[in-house]
Amino acid sequence: MATFGYFVTPIVLFALSTVSTDDAYVNSHVTFVAPRVSGQVSKVLVDDNNRVRKGDLIVQLDREPYEVQLKIKQAAVDLAMAQLLVARNQVNGIVAQARSNRFKLDHAIEDVHNQIALLSANVATWESKKATLVRAQADLERNKPLVEKGVLTRQELDKYEEAFRVGEAAVKQALEQVYQVRVALGLPAQPADGSDLTIVPPDLDQTFSSVRQAVGDLLQSFAPLGVLPPSYSSTPKEIVAAFKTRDSEGNVDRIYSELVKTAPIIKQAEATLAQAERDLDQVKLNLRYCNVYAEIDGVVTRRNVNPGNNVQSGQALMAIRSLTEVWIDANFKETQLARLRIGQRVDLEVDMYGHRRKFNGRISGFTMGTGSTLSLLPAQNATGNFIKVVQRLPVRIEPVNYEPDQDPLFVGLSVTPMVYIHEPPTGPDAGKVLQPNFFSTNPTASSDTLFGDREPNDRSKSDPQPRETQP
Repeated sequence: MATFGYFVTPIVLFALSTVSTDDAYVNSHVTFVAPRVSGQVSKVLVDDNNRVRKGDLIVQLDREPYEVQLKIKQAAVDLAMAQLLVARNQVNGIVAQARSNRFKLDHAIEDVHNQIALLSANVATWESKKATLVRAQADLERNKPLVEKGVLTRQELDKYEEAFRVGEAAVKQALEQVYQVRVALGLPAQPADGSDLTIVPPDLDQTFSSVRQAVGDLLQSFAPLGVLPPSYSSTPKEIVAAFKTRDSEGNVDRIYSELVKTAPIIKQAEATLAQAERDLDQVKLNLRYCNVYAEIDGVVTRRNVNPGNNVQSGQALMAIRSLTEVWIDANFKETQLARLRIGQRVDLEVDMYGHRRKFNGRISGFTMGTGSTLSLLPAQNATGNFIKVVQRLPVRIEPVNYEPDQDPLFVGLSVTPMVYIHEPPTGPDAGKVLQPNFFSTNPTASSDTLFGDREPNDRSKSDPQPRETQP
């Protein structure tokens, strides 16, 4: 009896302090190797069961079609750069034309001022000629009686009559010159109200036809630069003032310098160049994608590609099973789950090694659903033919201090886990059933860093010659 107790008691105590199941298997991450571009396979450097490291070159696609595309896109970039240079020269020419038209506008305004001054001068000349005529008429009237008295000869009187007629002609000529200047200024020859001939509208230098034509030429040269007037009925002063407001100090040279940078022609050429450069980058990227690398450390399985095969982007070529990222999916009965918690110590007995080798592990989480609910065709218990069946929940157990080089755990191996339910849980999230929110416990992690802005295996950067793993 004592002997029986000596051997049975430890077994009973162990059974009371642990929870076990025989429905447990080894599992691991699997990465399917797929090319990012389509093409013909030129080399396959690995075979099934070959062990590879992250970054090893495993498949090569034919690079020649993408090298041809690279030359085509490079030529497109060179052409776009040349077009940008031409556009800049065109804009510089447009700026020079705009400056010239600005001076033409000033010249047109000055011509109006000159015409107004000439009008005043001609009116003054007309007044002078009228005074001369008045004197000639007075001399003629004064000397006519002297001819009858014999004091003055007829010949001398003819001279006074000639001077009078010349004075009349000079007055008429001066008046016609006044009319000519007024008509040239777009005014009626004679004011309708009979006012002073020198009076002109105060804004004539802004509304005169030659000035408006110069304004039109200036706006036409401004249009390719993306400059529009406040209104097409604006006066030259308003247009120039609005143009100078583009700079805080009214520096015209700085304004033109900025217009050269922002001209629509240049922006269009720059956009064309940027698009050509992005197309070139895409071709360079596709050329790099002709080399397919291992993304994880592991063992090659399910190779289904050979040299000469034409493959499509995203087509699975082979799979790589991780050797280090392995775990055990233990399907415990729902009646065993009440005392299971994250962090509890687990002894793992693998059928492959039997009692010769035991692995250590810890519970890391519980699957949110039983096997029946997560199956391809889950049971529908609402039909009325319900029979209660004890459900099993997958519990994830991670090996501790696992060395794959010594005693590897292959995917699918049967395992018998024994959870020590009376020992205090240890490690992350110890004693819990659900893990906390991942992002709340990892503030430095985000969806961008996890899925967007990462650089998984970019061979475009300064990277040594890739390793080639031979089968």
